[in-house]
Amino acid sequence: MTMVLLLLLKVSIAALIFSIGMGSTFSDVSWLWRRPGLLLRSLLGMYVLVPVVAFVLVWLLPLEPTVKAALLILAVSAGAPLLPKKLGPVHSDQYVFSLVVTSSLLAIIWVPVWIHWLARHFGVPLDVPASAIAITIAHSFLLPLVAGMLVRAIWPTLAIALSDKLIALGGLVLMLDGVLLLILHWRVLQQVGAAGFGALLLMLLLALLIGHLLGGPGAGERTSLAVACATRHIGVAILVATSFPGTQTTVLVAAYVVASSLVSVPYLQLRKKAAVAEAPPG
Repeated sequence: MTMVLLLLLKVSIAALIFSIGMGSTFSDVSWLWRRPGLLLRSLLGMYVLVPVVAFVLVWLLPLEPTVKAALLILAVSAGAPLLPKKLGPVHSDQYVFSLVVTSSLLAIIWVPVWIHWLARHFGVPLDVPASAIAITIAHSFLLPLVAGMLVRAIWPTLAIALSDKLIALGGLVLMLDGVLLLILHWRVLQQVGAAGFGALLLMLLLALLIGHLLGGPGAGERTSLAVACATRHIGVAILVATSFPGTQTTVLVAAYVVASSLVSVPYLQLRKKAAVAEAPPG
């Protein structure tokens, strides 16, 4: 059953990325590249500051090895293919698509380097070569993205009509799959303890804060980066976690994904209220 759920996770992630491709154009992809200041702040938050938070938590807190591994995996799994589903109307469309694509492309190089650095300095058990991780990430992201963008180029009306619906469906399947995985392995959650859950929640909240402070100047970009920093790239995280012995680390990554969705809701509600308050009258 666990293997079926993990396979369904990967399929739903591929479907989400395909749907994102259907909803974006090459102009959307390069939008962030034409704004170097926002690009640098986005990458600083997602690829540097959030990992630093995770490293500090692992160094300072007396955590179980599986919790440490989950935190470190999440730290290096930058990128957020779930962004379009999570943000709803409180975001900048072009920024979101460009951020998702840019961060996922960087993950092909960045994640293998980080993972093997962690293996040396934190004792993370990993027998998968860096090249294999890079190739797997490239295949799991680039193929569905390019396929989706080709559909958009050939059948633009159909792609635009289906993109948001498929993103919503893929996000729902992903969330239900994560919840089922947690129910199936509830004993793993029992063993984590208050310190483990506290560390995961603290990382989530600090990541949200980092993105909020670095985002902008527009409200949409600020909200998008905050959720991107907190969400991480579930596809990359699951891919790396499943290369570890046992299922404990994968279950904790799934727990973080579910928690990030729940925590994002009140933040997005606050951002919606702020947007309404800041809107000019009439």
